[in-house]
Amino acid sequence: MADPRRGGWPPYLPPRLVATALRPFYWAVLNPRLPWHLQRRIMDAAAVIQTVPKGVDRKQVLLGGRPAEQHTPIKGAPGAESPRAILYLHGGAFTMGSPRTHRSLAAHLALAAGAKVFTLDYRLAPEHPYPAAVDDAVAAFVELASRRGSSAAQVAVAGDSAGGGIAAATARRAIDEHGLVPGALALIAPSVDPANRDTRQAADVVVRTAWVYPAADAYRGSAAPHDPGFAPMYAPTEGLPPTFVTVGTAEVLHDQVCAYVERLRDGGVEVEFVRSDVLWHVAQLQASLVKPAAESVAAIGAFIRSHLA
Repeated sequence: MADPRRGGWPPYLPPRLVATALRPFYWAVLNPRLPWHLQRRIMDAAAVIQTVPKGVDRKQVLLGGRPAEQHTPIKGAPGAESPRAILYLHGGAFTMGSPRTHRSLAAHLALAAGAKVFTLDYRLAPEHPYPAAVDDAVAAFVELASRRGSSAAQVAVAGDSAGGGIAAATARRAIDEHGLVPGALALIAPSVDPANRDTRQAADVVVRTAWVYPAADAYRGSAAPHDPGFAPMYAPTEGLPPTFVTVGTAEVLHDQVCAYVERLRDGGVEVEFVRSDVLWHVAQLQASLVKPAAESVAAIGAFIRSHLA
């Protein structure tokens, strides 16, 4: 894979070094003692260390009535004029994260997939519990698939962590309520059963259950724990599009993700499942810093590109 960064500089860093440096930062910021608004501000400010590759234009747009960032390969680059599009739903335990925190990942994905990537600024809990985020994402997908020059088969839905769970719920609702089948689904360590408290470990490089459990409760609001929109683990999987799923073997969400992959396969869904012994929770955010993370984004982009009409 060609290095998309400017001149390939700075050089990639060893994954273990980056993981070791990130752990205390994440554990300090993603902390239940910090108010949500402070977590959001700090993560937005820290996102600048994740540089954006050259060759991608960015602009602010409205999508489904919500702000979004559109990342488009520059004129002359593969995908610059293509109708292919990706609706990307950022992670952040349903309570934080933004197009800014995921700007680097989105730009890398736009180049890898040869497609426009739209990172949606969906409403966050606790101010806006479920189903607000899914409502926003479905509205954005319907607009992309019907009013922006693309068909549903030319639009992928993707997301990481909480955003991965929202992506799965979005695809299900788009099919069931609008008859629109996305061309592909791409899920990075998706939180598909947020109320589940059955885990073998309480922490990984990024996630601690002491932080993520209260966040999931704030998102759930008055919904039942097994509501299929809140927890796609309990939604039918039949009819979902080809799906790429990846997770780290040392992640808190590892077993949950593996169980969801089995449900997808049981439903007849074409699945490409990648488990990594090297990468941590949503390490793809560090694609500008860590080579295996960049390679993972490239694999996701290639999968999406191969399945969009």
